[in-house]
Amino acid sequence: MIFFTLGSMMGSFLNVCIYRLPRGLSVITPPSHCPHCSYSIPWFLNIPLITWTVLRGRCKNCSNSISPRYLVVELLTGLLFLGAWLRYGPDYWPVALVMAIALSGLIAATFIDYEHFIIPDEITLGGIGAGFLLTVIVPTLHYTADRAAAMRVSFFGIVVGGGIVYAMLRIGKLLFGRQRFSFPPGSSIIFGETGLTLPDLVVPYEDIFYRANDRITVQAQRVELPDICHWNVDVSLTVSELRIGDKVMVPSEVSQMIITTDELIIPREAMGLGDVKFMAAIGAFLGPWATVLCLMLSAVFGSLLAVTAVVLRRREWSAKVQYGPFIALAAVVWIFLPATWQAMWIVYIKEALQLFLPKI
Repeated sequence: MIFFTLGSMMGSFLNVCIYRLPRGLSVITPPSHCPHCSYSIPWFLNIPLITWTVLRGRCKNCSNSISPRYLVVELLTGLLFLGAWLRYGPDYWPVALVMAIALSGLIAATFIDYEHFIIPDEITLGGIGAGFLLTVIVPTLHYTADRAAAMRVSFFGIVVGGGIVYAMLRIGKLLFGRQRFSFPPGSSIIFGETGLTLPDLVVPYEDIFYRANDRITVQAQRVELPDICHWNVDVSLTVSELRIGDKVMVPSEVSQMIITTDELIIPREAMGLGDVKFMAAIGAFLGPWATVLCLMLSAVFGSLLAVTAVVLRRREWSAKVQYGPFIALAAVVWIFLPATWQAMWIVYIKEALQLFLPKI
């Protein structure tokens, strides 16, 4: 029960991260508060699982509803922490702790990616650094007592994990090129400083402008700039050029642009650079062999969702889920695989990749 309690407490902190990180807020200050009335929550009303249940999902101060996601994250984190202990401890309790940390990152990334369609660098780049550092501290994470050997495994996990998804990203750019979005008449699209806000999702610019010639094109009914409006013009945007009709501007000089239109064409593929960094972080914790299995399983999970959505005539289900949650689910599967199964897969993948990887 200790690990379950520790996990539910970590889940409470993960809820803070899930809410604040995509909004660019500090996860340290201010203290936990109601998102509706900003009521500062005292410690006795911030007990994981218990508080939400006793208050029936409502704020003690304003009685507004609090998302069930808070309870789900706390319960899920507690169960996964308990599972990590049952799988690796007590014989390998340091590994259980490291896996608990990895699971925390996977949970936060999944909920943030599902809601905001991004995975913050604090999780991906931070995960890469944390995974490599923890490998040095706990080399048995990679089935060896040799720290140098464990560091090599973690390093190649970063390279292989990030490299595979990066290659898929490049191939996706070549094969799928542009993506067309259709909206209800009169829809507004906001071109902000860091990303594109569509009626139902946010797309970071780093997922759009991968190459110098990547271009967003739109037939705008109305274009609102800070100092002027344009009507019924063609708009195109690249990294270095914003063209509105015959007028050419530098994008960095335009803080925000709002376009009214019913169609937009952008260069985009199923995965972005956030997924590249996310898989590299998983590789840092789990090694190169796990990343190959994660890639395969995530494709299977994504296909199952797509098929289910078609059968149930709910195509919007698959359209609203990014690739990150599938990668995270695949990593969870690896973490809880029996040791003998992991060993069998490692032997198999070593033989299959021996022409591409140095001997580890």
